Amino acid sequence: MFSCRAILFDLDGTLIDSIATVDRAWTKWALRHNLNPDEVVPQIHGRRAIDSLRRFVPNSDIDIEEEFRWLEQMEAADTEGVVEIDGSLSFLAGLPSHQWAIVTSGTSPVATARMGAVGIIPVVAVYGEDVENGKPHPDPYLEAARRMQLEPSECIVFEDTRAGILSGQAAGMKVIAVNGGVEKPELDLADALIANYRQITSAQNPDGLRVDITFLK
Repeated sequence: MFSCRAILFDLDGTLIDSIATVDRAWTKWALRHNLNPDEVVPQIHGRRAIDSLRRFVPNSDIDIEEEFRWLEQMEAADTEGVVEIDGSLSFLAGLPSHQWAIVTSGTSPVATARMGAVGIIPVVAVYGEDVENGKPHPDPYLEAARRMQLEPSECIVFEDTRAGILSGQAAGMKVIAVNGGVEKPELDLADALIANYRQITSAQNPDGLRVDITFLK
C-alpha cells in the first residue's frame, strides 16, 4: 500500500502503448543516416529525443535542431496503433483530476497527439521541453511536484523505463514500474512492479490517496 497526495505518470509505455510509432520514426531516422536501427532504437526509450539525438548524430556537420524538428513532426503525425496500457484509462478515470499529472520525455506536439488518440486529458503535464535536464535527472518530476504545489515526498511515480525510475527516485519519490507483462530486469530498481492496471486500486484517505497493489514484487 502506498499513500500519496498525487500520482505522476510517465506516458509512453506507462499509460499508453506507442512502441510501434516510436520504433517506426526512429527506424526511419536511423536509416536516413545509415545507422543500424537495431543499435539505435533500443536505447532511446524513456529519454528525450533531443538527448538521444545528441548521442547518435553521426557527425558534427549535422544540425541537431533540424533533425529534432524532423523527428518531432514524424512522431506527432503518426498515432496509428497507439492504445492504452491494459486498464490505464479506467484507473485514471477513478482519480480526481487535480491528483494526477503527466510527466513525459516527449515534446508537447508528440505527447498531445498520442494522448488525444486515446482520450487522456491532463490538468497538469510536464513535457520534454519544459525542463533543462530530462530523465534520468530528477528535473521533470520535481517540476511536476512544483506545479502541483506538493512536496516530492507527497507524490508517487508510475514508470516503465530505467531512466524514468531513476528520475523519480532521484526526485525523492516512490516509483511503481509497469512492465506490460514482459520481463524487464532493469525495472527491478523500482519500489514495486505491476504488469497492468488491473492489479491496482485507489481510494481517498485523510492524507490524499491510497494505492493498493496486488504485487508482482
